[in-house]
Amino acid sequence: MTGTGPSVLVTGGSSGLGAAVVAAVAASGGRPLVLDRQPPADGVSWTECDLADTRAAEVATRHLAEQAGGLDAVVTAAGMDVPGRLADVPGETWERIVTVDLLATAAVIRAALPFLLISRGRVVTVASTLGVKAVSDATAYCAAKFGVVGFTRALAAELAGQVGVTLLIPGGMRTAFFDERDPAYKPGPDAILNDPADTAAAIMFALSQPAGCAVRELVVCAEQETSYP
Repeated sequence: MTGTGPSVLVTGGSSGLGAAVVAAVAASGGRPLVLDRQPPADGVSWTECDLADTRAAEVATRHLAEQAGGLDAVVTAAGMDVPGRLADVPGETWERIVTVDLLATAAVIRAALPFLLISRGRVVTVASTLGVKAVSDATAYCAAKFGVVGFTRALAAELAGQVGVTLLIPGGMRTAFFDERDPAYKPGPDAILNDPADTAAAIMFALSQPAGCAVRELVVCAEQETSYP
């Protein structure tokens, strides 16, 4: 399934947007590498990792990079959410959302940096339209995704001329992301959601830019996305 081209580490690469990115990387002749709790598609190199353990995420990132002989890109597609009012979401759940969505993003990129500096590689972080627009019953998710926006913009300034950094702000997609939610927080039958393959194509566009050219930020959503602008 995978080729001999650029090696791209994808967090959350076994499902949803992450799986779509893995498929796109493989289709382009690249070598996807996955960090996830579940195995990705057959033939894809991966390491089992719970991203809520950020130190373990760093170790797993280094392991995959060394196994692949280096890294050309990182895409932090892993994410989770459990909507609810702040008083109703257990503290451990609230903190796990922030850890997986924000702190693990930083941890994986931190561990990947020595390899990306050698390859003059690229990073694509995955925020959300709820990283630029706050809504009720999403304090953890908004806190994490607003954090990804700020983190990525600061990282782009820090690594300018060394590693390309792109912030992706996607709208809702047709994935399993919503499956385990309380029905009150699931998209309705008439919800207009994007195909994750289309969002993955935008990521591939950012990764394919020539040396010295960086796509700093991308907003990709269905034309009638209600959470943007």
